[in-house]
Amino acid sequence: MPTPTELRVAKDKRALTVTFDSGERFEMSAELLRVESPSAEVQGHDPSQKKIIPGKSKVEILKVEPIGNYAVRLVFDDMHDTGIYSWDVLYRLGSQAETLMSTYLAKMAELGLSR
Repeated sequence: MPTPTELRVAKDKRALTVTFDSGERFEMSAELLRVESPSAEVQGHDPSQKKIIPGKSKVEILKVEPIGNYAVRLVFDDMHDTGIYSWDVLYRLGSQAETLMSTYLAKMAELGLSR
C-alpha cells in the first residue's frame, strides 16, 4: 500500500490533498472526509450501522494530527475528532472519492436530508 509523502490542507480548509510515494495524488473534500470518517460514531461496528451525516457541505478541517507514522487524526470545525485516518483509509477514500460521494449524495436524497 502506498505511503503519503505530503498532506496539505487547502487555504480555505475545505479540502485535504494527499500525495503518495506511488506518485498518486488525491484531493479530498473536507465534507467527504467528515462523512466517511473511520470513527465508530460514523461507521458503527459493522456496515449495517453506518450513519449518514447531513449538513456537512461547509465543514472545515481545523487540524491534522500525526498518529505515529501510520495515520493522522483530523479535527473538523464541528469538533468531530475521533476518526483515525490510516494511510490505507486515506488511499481508499482518495481513490474512491467520486463513487463514495455519489453514493452519499444518493442516500441523502433518498432520506430527504440536506448537505
